[in-house]
Amino acid sequence: MPTGYSRIPAGEAAPVDFAAAFQSLVDNVELVLRGKTEVVSLALTCLFAGGHLLIEDVPGLGKTSLARCIAASLDASCHRIQFTPDLLPSDVTGVTVYRQGSNEFTFHPGPVFAHVVVADEVNRASPKTQSALLEVMEEGRVTVDGEPHPVPWPFFVVATQNPVDMDGTYALPEAQLDRFLMRIGMGYPDRAAEVAILRTRQSGLRVEDLSPVLSTAEMASLIATTTQIHVSDTLHEYVVDVVAATRSLARLRLGASPRGSIALLRAAQVRAAAAGRRFVTPDDVKALAVPVLAHRLIPTADSELRGYGGSDAIREVLAAIPVPQALAGAGA
Repeated sequence: MPTGYSRIPAGEAAPVDFAAAFQSLVDNVELVLRGKTEVVSLALTCLFAGGHLLIEDVPGLGKTSLARCIAASLDASCHRIQFTPDLLPSDVTGVTVYRQGSNEFTFHPGPVFAHVVVADEVNRASPKTQSALLEVMEEGRVTVDGEPHPVPWPFFVVATQNPVDMDGTYALPEAQLDRFLMRIGMGYPDRAAEVAILRTRQSGLRVEDLSPVLSTAEMASLIATTTQIHVSDTLHEYVVDVVAATRSLARLRLGASPRGSIALLRAAQVRAAAAGRRFVTPDDVKALAVPVLAHRLIPTADSELRGYGGSDAIREVLAAIPVPQALAGAGA
């Protein structure tokens, strides 16, 4: 998992009301993206945890709109990259160009140099191009000709892919999926939400009409604030027990790594802060376990044929692992 949130020293965190700021972001995004409060909250939790987000769902459900709404709400630079089979790594990261007049090489940054990067249909590009993006996600910088070029901070990648029409696509390898702090789906809206969507379209409200509610500097301070949320030793052990249990399930070929433990804990800290608490509870861990851990698990071939997936494994583990009694009554 990227560790970019540690770039802002905890002592420099501004005294901002995190819960109020988080809710204002959710409300602002929902002016355009109706009926998706949980999805928006998960996406923002991923952002403030210093991670990156993979959205996997069928076309037309607002995957790209979600990323653009977040960027517009943050007064942040946003670049969209449409991944295609002919896209080259340099089309993502940038290229060094020789300037004859000055007799020197100059680096031209690619679209990855933005606070929010939307990687649309990431599974349609070649593995080499996918790796170029994922390397930047992990390192927080682009290295060209031995020269490092840091990307802006905060840095948030939202990658989308469709689970249908897979001909000519390149599925993200499991090792690359692990680079995303969360994987979520949008889901179809309910009837009331879809009616609200039609009304919004009729009124002409678009992503471009959103006003920023936070600056990138304020966001960086808020990210630092979440690192100060208290996590008890008992809860550290609970997180480890949940993640370690995935490694011994007979129906899984591969369980979650310690990177999954770190990701789950960071996301839980953000959820606690969004609820106005200064401490993490087991409910925070349980609520985020599926979006944070499910995509890191690989079922056996037989289990996959029977429709058993990572989400099923996480639910099985959560049902089996006892919740710490001292914290069981501390709801989110």
